[in-house]
Amino acid sequence: MSDQQPCPACSSPYGYSDGTSMNCPECGHTWAAGSEADEDSAETGDQILDANGNPLQNGDTVIVIKDLPVKGAPKPVKAGTKVKNIRLVDGDHDISCRIDGFGKMGLKSQFVRKA
Repeated sequence: MSDQQPCPACSSPYGYSDGTSMNCPECGHTWAAGSEADEDSAETGDQILDANGNPLQNGDTVIVIKDLPVKGAPKPVKAGTKVKNIRLVDGDHDISCRIDGFGKMGLKSQFVRKA
């Protein structure tokens, strides 16, 4: 029982060792024994993924995949709108950008795909 460690992904107290690595029975996460803090920071280390799972970087061009209503605007941002030179930021809306006709705004990465 001394080989149990909390899961760094879901904080489950039931992490167990299989001899080579640690495993979580609740979420299925696997990590190296003794280095869960290092892997957790590397795993979530500011890597933002688009709707298809591709990693995004500052300066990328993305395409909006569905119509997005804009509060205070008479029309939505249409699907297929190309957004150039994005900037990744922390928070709920993890993309800061400028869209022609709308100005500066924040987008969620789950509603865009890499161009």
